[in-house]
Amino acid sequence: MRAVLLNTGTELLAGDVHDTHLAFIAREIFSLGLRIDERRTVGDGAAIGESLKELFPRAEIIFVTGGLGPTSDDITRDVAAELLGLELREDANLLASLKERLRARGIKWVSSIARQAQVPHGAQILPNENGSASGLYFKANTNPKIPSPHIFLLPGPPRELQPMFRDSAMSILRSIVKGPPSVGRRFYKIAVMGESVIEEKIGKKVLASPGIELGYCARPGEVDVRIIGERAALDQADKIVREELGDVIFTANDKTLEEVLVKSLREKKQTLATAESCTGGLLANRITNVSGASSVLLAGYVCYANEAKIDILGVDLKLIEKHGAVSEEVARAMAEGARKRARSTYALATTGIAGPSGGSDEKPVGTVYVALTNETETKVRKLFFPSDRETFKQLAAQVAFEMLRRELV
Repeated sequence: MRAVLLNTGTELLAGDVHDTHLAFIAREIFSLGLRIDERRTVGDGAAIGESLKELFPRAEIIFVTGGLGPTSDDITRDVAAELLGLELREDANLLASLKERLRARGIKWVSSIARQAQVPHGAQILPNENGSASGLYFKANTNPKIPSPHIFLLPGPPRELQPMFRDSAMSILRSIVKGPPSVGRRFYKIAVMGESVIEEKIGKKVLASPGIELGYCARPGEVDVRIIGERAALDQADKIVREELGDVIFTANDKTLEEVLVKSLREKKQTLATAESCTGGLLANRITNVSGASSVLLAGYVCYANEAKIDILGVDLKLIEKHGAVSEEVARAMAEGARKRARSTYALATTGIAGPSGGSDEKPVGTVYVALTNETETKVRKLFFPSDRETFKQLAAQVAFEMLRRELV
C-alpha cells in the first residue's frame, strides 16, 4: 500500500521547528510491512488542500501532521472536511472533555478552543491524552461520492502525536493491512567506528545475499546499520553482520548507548561517577535522561576551572602546572578523584580543548583525554576531534561511554 506523509506548518518551512515525524512514523509502520513512499512539507494555508487533492489518487494511506489546534492557522480539520464533502459537527463529549481539561489545569477557557470539538461527520476521533487536539481518522471513501484514501489527521507536537499513533492509529492500520509483512528489518548500532570501516567489514558480504537492502546512518560517534529483506535472506545477512562486527554492536534495537550502560550497570549492581571539564555535564545529563539512572549514577562533577579540579576532585596543582589541565595525567587524576569521592565502582573523566580558541602546537583545538577508572586500574585515551564545540562534546561523550561499555562487556 502506498503511504504518504504530509507535514503541515509554516514553522517547519521557516526552520523554527525540526521535523521528527517521518523517522517515528516510518519506524512504527514498518512492522506492518508499510513504508513511507513520499514525504511532503507545506505551510499553513491553501497548500494543505492543494496537496491533499493531488495526493488522493496516488496514495492509499495519508498521514497529515499539524494544524489541529485552536488558532486561526489551524485549518487541517476544516480543509479535510471540505475536500471530503463532510459536515463539521460539534461533539458534545469532546467539548466537555476540553472544558474539564482546562479547568483541571487552571487555564482560562476562550471561545476559539471550542473549534477542537468540531468533528467531520463520519470521522473517527483519536483520543489525545497529552494535549487538547484530538486526532481524526477517515476510512477510505468516507464519502462514497468522493474517492479518497485512508486519512489520519495527527497533532503536530511529537509528545502528543507519538502516543496517539501507538495507541490508536496502529490498531486501525493493523485492520487495514492484511497478513504478515513479506519483508523484515534488522537494526544495529555501533559507537566510535566510522561508517567506511563498517562498510569495509560487512558491505560486500551482506550485499551478496540476494534481495538484501543495506543502509547506514552516521551521527557524531555513532553509526546505525540497517538491513531489509525477505526473512531467509535477512537471517543470512544478520549472521554476517554479527560475525564481522561482534561486540562493537552495542544494541540491535532503538536503545541509546546510555540506556545500554544504565541497564548493564543496574544488572551488575555497579555504580558510576563522572568528572567533566570539556563536556560540561553532558555525560551526567545523558545518563540521567534514562529511567533508573538514580540507582547507577552516584555523582556528577563539572570541574571546568582548574581550581574546581583541585578543590572538588583533589587533583594536585603540581600535576596541572607540569602537564597542563588537558593531559593524560590530569584526566587520570580527575577520574580517580571522582571515584574516590563518590565511592563508585567506576568513574569517567573528560578534559580537552573544544575551541575555537585555546589550542597550541602541542595541544591543538580538538584534543581531548578521556579516562575510565575502577578499583584496580585506570585507562586513558587521547583523541583528536577538530570540529565545532557541540560535536566535539558529543564525540568525547561517545568515547567515554563506549570505553565503559567495553569494560562492562
